[in-house]
Parts: sequence; structure tokens; C-alpha cells
Amino acid sequence: MLTPLLLLWPISLALTWLVAQNIAGKPFDRALEYNVQALAKLVAVKGNQVQFNLTAPAREILRADDTDLVYYQVIGTQGELLSGEHDLPLPPDEEKPTNGEVRLREDLIQGEDVRVAYTWLKVEVKAAPPTGKSSTPRGDKNSAAAEAAQASPQLVLVQVAETLEKRKTLATEIVKGTMVPQFVTLPLAVLLVWLALVRGIKPLAQLEKRIRARKSDDMSPLDETAVPEEVAPLVSSINDLLSRLKVSLTTQKRFLADAAHQLKTPLAGLRMQADLAQRETDADELKKSLKHIGRASIRATHTVNQLLALARAETTGRSLAKQHIDLVHVVSEVMADSVPRALEKQIDLGYDGPEAGEQATQLEGNATLLKELVRNLLDNAINYTPEKGQVTLRLMTDRFSGVLVLLVEDSGPGILESERELVFEPFYRTLGTNVDGSGLGLAIVLEIAKQHGATITIEDAALAGHPQTPGTRVTIRFVGMDLPDGQ
Repeated sequence: MLTPLLLLWPISLALTWLVAQNIAGKPFDRALEYNVQALAKLVAVKGNQVQFNLTAPAREILRADDTDLVYYQVIGTQGELLSGEHDLPLPPDEEKPTNGEVRLREDLIQGEDVRVAYTWLKVEVKAAPPTGKSSTPRGDKNSAAAEAAQASPQLVLVQVAETLEKRKTLATEIVKGTMVPQFVTLPLAVLLVWLALVRGIKPLAQLEKRIRARKSDDMSPLDETAVPEEVAPLVSSINDLLSRLKVSLTTQKRFLADAAHQLKTPLAGLRMQADLAQRETDADELKKSLKHIGRASIRATHTVNQLLALARAETTGRSLAKQHIDLVHVVSEVMADSVPRALEKQIDLGYDGPEAGEQATQLEGNATLLKELVRNLLDNAINYTPEKGQVTLRLMTDRFSGVLVLLVEDSGPGILESERELVFEPFYRTLGTNVDGSGLGLAIVLEIAKQHGATITIEDAALAGHPQTPGTRVTIRFVGMDLPDGQ
């Protein structure tokens, strides 16, 4: 705060100087106006001539000034000098004379600045009749006009000028009288501001010490009562951040604990099968152990891949740039990858929807995450659908809202209504299905759907031709997606 105060101080002095000059000039301007009015009273018309009578003592009194020089000038109706200095400048030509009004201006005389007060006086002077002609008869009808022409009013200019020494001296005294208090008040103001800031920042310094003394795992909120009112919103925002960070860390810890627990089982089985294989001497039993080892490694690999997919969806999904995507292309690529697994189980894998390139299937999203979403939906459907079952992926546009809808239907055992919310939690798996899995597929789908502004619902599919199983229909509605122009 000291820097702006030091910058404002010379500006304050300059403004004070301008104000002081204006204040100092007013009493001297009134004195000039009074002198002009006094000299104007000495102008008279006698014998059809304009006269100016200023006695020598009066002239001495007018010029009696120990500091400044005083000049005066009286100009007659014909522009002749009646009295005073002949080199005193005249008013500007464009200025319109006004009878009796005293005006002020700045000017130069003999190279020195002066302040001039001046006025015009209207006098009536009769013009002499033309030579060789008699005067107009008294009974002539033009006599009135002739008299008016001979007695037309004319103007006399009276000016008084004074140099500016007294004004400058008074203005300087005013500035000096202002500067001295400022020299005292400025350091005092700086001292008071410094003391106030030290006292005001003290709670912030204490808050800083409390934050620095905290342990890295301490996510408790900061005390808002011991901070200044102006900083309370900042502390409240920090507390909000700490609470969200606490939730995030808790979720991470739970996720790592669950992941370790889920990986422990296949890894333990893999180790046990490897130990048994080392002890086997029978070739057939050795092949069985190796087959079990292969299955356990596949389960472990699948679990690790799902964990990595979920971590990528949670941490990098929003940072990846969104692109203009045709959802038909995304679905086609994933379905092509899923065909071998469907053929292995003799599952009827089908697609029902528009062709690629249609306007209704265009959206703004992340292609990598959307492929992961579709892949997990198809993997779940194929895993839980028995042999010779049916899996269908549909793309459509809601005719009422115009929202793009993705459906995956299967003829599997279905999901109980009481478990339809639980299946979206990580590592949750429905009991009694006898299907290998990590319980992460739908958790990944939910996370990607949230990042794309979509909603998910689960219901029974009840596919025709499979009355023995209720089946499952997963519906994803892209209600919050940015559609391309024209939709």
C-alpha cells in the first residue's frame, strides 16, 4: 500500500497547485473588476467629444503596487487612444462587445503574462452634418431619421491589466501550507496501515501454521471461527475441498482393498494348482492341473483388465477430448470382436438399428470410453446367456424426446428387481449364476455413462422364443449429450 500512496502524493500536490491558483486569483480578479468599473465612470461625453478625466493622484493610486505592474487603457469610439498604454493588447476580434459587462482574459504585454479586465461602454456621439449643405428642415418628414443617424450609440473600451506575481506568491503559500501537513500525515498513514495489516493478517498467519502442522492424512475441516470475515469464504471452500478429497480417498482405499481381495482368490488358486502340478506324476492329472492353471490365469487377467478399465474411466474420462462420433461405427467394431465368443456358445448375436452415417446416430463423446461401455454390456450379456441363447443390441431414437437410446437384450436368467441397484457397485456379483467374472463390468458402464450425461435402467427383456428365462434389458439414454448441429 506504500507504493500507491507515494504515487498519489505528487498527483495530490499538482491538483492542489491548480486549485490554489484558482483560489488565489479570485480576490485579485475582483480588484481588477472594481478598477475597470471605477475607470469607466470617468468616461464622459462633452461637446460632442468623448473625454476621459483621470487625475495624476488617481493615476498614482491605480499604479501603486509593490509587487505587480498595473496597466490601463481607454480606447475611444473611433479607435483612438484616450489614455493609458498604447501597447496593451485588444480583446479578440471574434468577441462580441456587450455594454457594461466586465470580462477577464489572460494575455501578454511586453513578453510578460498579465491578467486583463475589460468592458465596453455605450456612448452617444452626434455626427457632424455634411459640409456645404444646410441642416434638414424641422418640418421635413425625414428629420427624425436624420437626428437618429447623427446621434447613433458607439462603444468605448476600458481595460486594466496586472502581472501575476501576487497570484503566484499566494498560490505557493497555499501549496506550502498543504504540503507540510501531508509530510506529517503520509508517514503516519503508512504506520497506521502497517500496524492494521499486521494485526489483521495475524489470524491468517496462525491459520497457515495450523495447516502446515497438519498430517498428510488429516482431512478434518478447518476452524472457520478464528479467521477474519473476509477470509471465511476461502476457508469454507477449502473445507469443501477437504470433504470431497476425503470421500475420494475413502473410495480409493475401499477400491484397493476390494481389488486386493478379488485378486487374492485367483492368485491363490493359481499357486495351489501350480503346487499340485509339480507333485503330479500321472500325465492325465498333470494336464488337468495345467488346465486349471490356465483358467485361473484367465480369471486373474480379466480382473486386472477390468480394474484398469474402471480406473481409466474414473480418472481420465473427463480429461479426454470429445469428438464427433457415429455410434453405429462404435457398436459395429465391438460386435465384430464379440462374434467369436458368441459362436463358441452358439448364441444368436444380432443388431437392430439404423445404418452408419445417419444423422440420428451422431453425438459428441469419447470413442474409447464408449467402446468400453458397449464391450462390457455385450460381455455381460454373452457371459450370462446360456448356450443357444439370444443377445440383441438395438439403437433407436425416442420419437417423443428425440434422445438417442442404446439397448442390450439377452435371454439369460435376468436380474432380480431387488438387486438392480446393487449390480452397479464394484465387485458385486449375483449369486447362483455359476459364471466367472469380476463384478466390475456394470460399474465401468455406469461411470462412463455418467461422464456422457446418460442414464441407465435395467428391466426384464422377455424375448420371444425364450419363455423359460426372463432375460435382461439394459437401456442407456443419452439425455445429456451434445448433439451435432441440425439435430
